[in-house]
Amino acid sequence: MTNRRIILSIIMGIVACCAISCSKVISKENDEHKEIHADFLKQIKTTQAVLSNRQEGLTLTGKVEYDPDKIIHYAPLINGVVEKTYFSLGDRVKKGDILFDVRSTELTQLLSELSSLKAEEKIVERELKSAQSMFDSGMLSERELLEAQARQNQCKASLQKIETDMSLYGYNKENGTFSVKAPMSGFIVNKNISSGSTIYSGGDIAFTVADLSTVWISANVYAGNLQFVQEGMEVEITTLSYPDEVFKGKIKTLSQVFDPEEKVLKARIPVSNNDLKFKPEMSVLITLQKQNNQQLLSVPSEALIFDNNRYFLVIEEDKENYTVKEVILQCNHNGISYIASGIQEGDNVVVKNQLLLYEEISE
Repeated sequence: MTNRRIILSIIMGIVACCAISCSKVISKENDEHKEIHADFLKQIKTTQAVLSNRQEGLTLTGKVEYDPDKIIHYAPLINGVVEKTYFSLGDRVKKGDILFDVRSTELTQLLSELSSLKAEEKIVERELKSAQSMFDSGMLSERELLEAQARQNQCKASLQKIETDMSLYGYNKENGTFSVKAPMSGFIVNKNISSGSTIYSGGDIAFTVADLSTVWISANVYAGNLQFVQEGMEVEITTLSYPDEVFKGKIKTLSQVFDPEEKVLKARIPVSNNDLKFKPEMSVLITLQKQNNQQLLSVPSEALIFDNNRYFLVIEEDKENYTVKEVILQCNHNGISYIASGIQEGDNVVVKNQLLLYEEISE
């Protein structure tokens, strides 16, 4: 019996020691859990649900157009043959650069007239000097002197007219050849001539120069959207070519007549284009904000939790108590969600780590 009692005492002692050891481990784990829980709660962020006017984005289609004040179409003023061109479609040119040479019989005739008038000018100048000398000597009447002066004035006027007319056609290179210069700095966006081609006065446009430092965005406004679009509204512009970039602009003009083919009004938005990212005829999307008087509770969209085809928000009752509320979503726009029901104004909505809280509360 004595041996049995000794063995039983030893076993009971071992069990007691294990129980004490386990109790200490559990106590330590609980302390760590409390510390982790406290640290987690410190990372919770909230924001208040507020009443605000509902906003929606209206997206319009459109395209890039030339600034009408910064584009020049050159139409030939004479008949002739293009001897040589110095530019290609898409080239950048500066004002005064020679674009092409043209030979024309009309210009040859003007040159002949110009030469004759210059010779005549010298003659009438000598005649006027002689008349003045004779008038001073009393050998010529005042009327005859005035007639000599009139002939000189008439000759100068004719000479100036021809020189002005020739300047319209281009720079005289002699031998009946004229050079046409760029009327402004910009890019050649249209070219309808080549070496050896024939041009006609009043014919097709020979070339077009456009300054692309500023372009217009033309937005299509349908009748159903007209109530939301006004001059002066700020817009955002996106393109397929630069999907990660958003360009800003403001509606400058809104036409008052529907386009007969597209059945839309045109809203035009001037945009700076110094980096030349916008190309004429490029398709764009134009987004503007439309606002109505319906007031709804709004919260950041990131706070919403979508689970089992329903929407939820985690609400902070106090620093240690949180509840989950199911909400009815009205709409989303630009990172803001508008709530139709389920929460109240002033509720503290969790916007950081809300999913972890939701999972913990829902267990």
